[in-house]
Amino acid sequence: MRYWTAEMGRVDALLFGRVTYEMMESAWRRPATGTWPDWMDEWEIPFAETIDRAKKYVVSSTLSEVDWNAELVRGDLGQAVRRLKQEPGEGLYVGGVTLPLALADLGLIDEYVFVVQPVLAGHGPTLLTGLRERIQLELVDRHEFGSGAVALRYRPTQATA
Repeated sequence: MRYWTAEMGRVDALLFGRVTYEMMESAWRRPATGTWPDWMDEWEIPFAETIDRAKKYVVSSTLSEVDWNAELVRGDLGQAVRRLKQEPGEGLYVGGVTLPLALADLGLIDEYVFVVQPVLAGHGPTLLTGLRERIQLELVDRHEFGSGAVALRYRPTQATA
């Protein structure tokens, strides 16, 4: 949690598709009472506070409105994300499965972070399935966790849009 708290803290905004936005909101939005739920452990609170207060952009053609410090992104995805990337600041963090694939195909991802877990699941979505073209990456950082998981940070080696 400390790792992801730091990752989110180093960007200006989060960019989610509808499914990821709704999932994150249901888990990490501060309740109206202002008190975090009993199920949340003390070590999860810094993450919860960081994601709760973060600026969010939500790519969706089905939602008519969003809140939780969020703004809808509509229309041409490439144009919208290029506009967001041109704003001053440190950048955007994108999460999910479908949206990162679309952004990778458009050449709009400047950095990839893959966390390899020491678990073989045998099911679930496959990341970046259907990518139109191969993207060459170079390793720029790695972080090993006590759990055996490893976070690997890569940058595309060719110029991106």
